[in-house]
Amino acid sequence: MPNTPLIDLSFDGHMHTRWCHHATGTMEEYVLSAIDKGLSHIVFLEHMEATGVNYFETTWLTDQDFDDYFAEGQKLQKKYDNQLRIGLGVEAGYSVTQHQELQDRLSRRSWDQIGISYHFMPVQGQAFDLNLVSRQKRNVQAIAETGCEGVLDNYFNTLIEAVRVLPGTVLCHLDAALRFQPDLQLTQGHWQQIEELLDTVKTKNMALEINTSGFAVRGTPFPAPAIIQMAITRGIPLVAGSDAHRAEDVGRFFHQLPKLLGQFSALK
Repeated sequence: MPNTPLIDLSFDGHMHTRWCHHATGTMEEYVLSAIDKGLSHIVFLEHMEATGVNYFETTWLTDQDFDDYFAEGQKLQKKYDNQLRIGLGVEAGYSVTQHQELQDRLSRRSWDQIGISYHFMPVQGQAFDLNLVSRQKRNVQAIAETGCEGVLDNYFNTLIEAVRVLPGTVLCHLDAALRFQPDLQLTQGHWQQIEELLDTVKTKNMALEINTSGFAVRGTPFPAPAIIQMAITRGIPLVAGSDAHRAEDVGRFFHQLPKLLGQFSALK
């Protein structure tokens, strides 16, 4: 798969497996899919959330899960050493009240990549924390009841704090929150928050993920092209991530990125 001057399309930096309890397939199945698609480098990015998330299902790994995840991943690194570079990373979901716990847990392991995201927002009066990226009807309804504009204000402000506080290497799916809310529009205030968020990413020498799962949801990646342009203007590196939750989704929609990013090549 040809690369563009802006991104390495032989690398998929965001994949989830059965370890996170809401994806399917073994790590080896993802490895074999990546080899079959001609990739040279992948990173598993399994979910870490702080204790205390109030949610009706578990969609992240326990510390014991991470022990087993590393053990399995290290075996695969040896087995496929001559065919594929395999990284073991984490997608850390930020918590305003439990950020020190996350920092401590992240410091105990050697990660190949630390993705920063924000999934669960506690809201007084709601029976469970809002899952900001879920398509489930009860999440979508609870977010609408809380108020989309205010939820997005919280989302972007929290991401800014997360990037400042955690030792992240890449910011994941920047504008994916509330992606299943119909006709959602960003306000001028949200665009100002995005500007500040990107400036913070630049200051921390992090990369911005171009999450191709967005093509299946809205026809463009997360984040939107306008935000990608803002990142390129700032000189922020771009990293491709499929956000695969099935082995067959590894590298999905990567073939659409050269045309999309080609219009921005002169900005670099």
